Amino acid sequence: MGLPKPEELISTVNLKKTPRKWWMDLKAEFKPGFYCYGAKGKNLAYVDFPNARDFHVTEEDWHLPEDWKKIVIEGIKQRLERFRTFHVFMDICVRCGACADKCHFFLGTGDPKNMPVLRAELLRSVYRKYFTTGGKIFGRNGGARELDLDVLKELWYYFYQCTECRRCSLFCPYGIDTAEITIIGRELLNLLGLNTDWISGPVANCYRTGNHLGIEPHTMKNTLEFMCNDIEDITGIRIEPPINKKGAEILFVTPSGDLFADPGIYTCMGYMMLFHEIGLDYTWSTFASEGGNFGYFTSHEMAKRLHHKIYDEAKRLKVKWILGGECGHMWRVWHQYHNTWFGPIDFLEEPVSPITGTKFEHAKSTKVVHISEFTADLIRHGVLKFDKSRNDNLIVTFHDSCNVSRGMGMFEEPRYIIKNVCNHFYDMPDETIREQTFCCGGGAGLNAGEIMELRMRGGFPRANAVRYVHEKFGVNMLACICAIDRAQLPPLMQYWIPEVRVTGVTELVANAMIMKGEKERTMNLRMEPLPGKEGQ
Repeated sequence: MGLPKPEELISTVNLKKTPRKWWMDLKAEFKPGFYCYGAKGKNLAYVDFPNARDFHVTEEDWHLPEDWKKIVIEGIKQRLERFRTFHVFMDICVRCGACADKCHFFLGTGDPKNMPVLRAELLRSVYRKYFTTGGKIFGRNGGARELDLDVLKELWYYFYQCTECRRCSLFCPYGIDTAEITIIGRELLNLLGLNTDWISGPVANCYRTGNHLGIEPHTMKNTLEFMCNDIEDITGIRIEPPINKKGAEILFVTPSGDLFADPGIYTCMGYMMLFHEIGLDYTWSTFASEGGNFGYFTSHEMAKRLHHKIYDEAKRLKVKWILGGECGHMWRVWHQYHNTWFGPIDFLEEPVSPITGTKFEHAKSTKVVHISEFTADLIRHGVLKFDKSRNDNLIVTFHDSCNVSRGMGMFEEPRYIIKNVCNHFYDMPDETIREQTFCCGGGAGLNAGEIMELRMRGGFPRANAVRYVHEKFGVNMLACICAIDRAQLPPLMQYWIPEVRVTGVTELVANAMIMKGEKERTMNLRMEPLPGKEGQ
């Protein structure tokens, strides 16, 4: 099914239209382009997920266990007892609607059930029926409803139309984090084997091979070496990437999308060029070859299992600390969940830059530093030399990746880097960046090809802000520090603003960086002519 033209798509959105029926009387309508394919049984079985079988969303029978309702209700009970925030969030919402127009999926679809308040109400109504006195006595009049098959399917449909970006939580006067409700909702669905193919496949791959793409060790090694061939063609410098090197000071972990996806591969080339230039004692690992964590989109337990492999590998290789690449949920897991799961790591050292001597005190517990923090520190100490004119063909704006900005509080480091390697930078409007940033529309496992229309609709608010700076300042490059962004934003830009391309921040750094011993550069990392070098 092809996408409608942009003007046709946006003309279908009416944020003021009110449904004729009460929301409880409206069954979920599964529209092509709005739902992911169901999980494959082999992937569920590989990681011991329950009810492993092939799951087809369009079939009437989802092949659920006979006691599926009991499983879900017991799952809610366990999570109410385990997670205090979940219990509080179920009770304190007053349906004020402050979050309603903050969700990119509501703005892009006009579907009231994509309002964060109503998406949460889908589960909250079930909670009231089985866990509150008012709900048991007053039923629908008390905002409660029975858990039946139609309700279950509605929960699945809408909890997989949420990227868990947490923009809504920023505007909630009570501090309700609707993303946490989505996380719990997906956990409950996962108890029945109701996952998606685009999430369960990467989870199984990561558990089996160490990364989402299922890349084998020799393939990863060959890929990095191919990149080094291109780097040599561009710079004249031969880089030998250290792989599984025991005793290295630093373990470097980045999302596997940087190894194979365009434009992530250019960011990956930038990492290796940067590390070579400063003489960093580091290593890649072919066994902990994934910084992202799709387990986070299934259950807390699966997220823990996948996260722990990085520390197992850090212990095996006997490194001192960990440096992480440009990724989104990788950093939310590390920044917001790690300590609850594992507490301080005692076999690694508090990260200290071996180049500048800077102690990264905020990483005292996790022992992991973000590449943008690391690079910004190098620039601040004057370690790197740049020719900013190499990026003069680019007029750059920056997309704050949700999990790194709202989830981690990193706003200024990427901008500081960009301004030091580019002459032309313009921010998007204030209400669309930093903590208020709009989501790319493809996070939390929603970057599947079969939901391209949903992705284009969900990404519209971000694209609209990019269009503003494109028309006002001529912006033609959108920078970000997230692999999912680098997968979602190129088709989003191609659809809404075809004149704008997408890059990682470290790619911009490598383009501008003057390396010791390099030949005269005529090409950027994409092997395009540098400004003034056309025809050479």
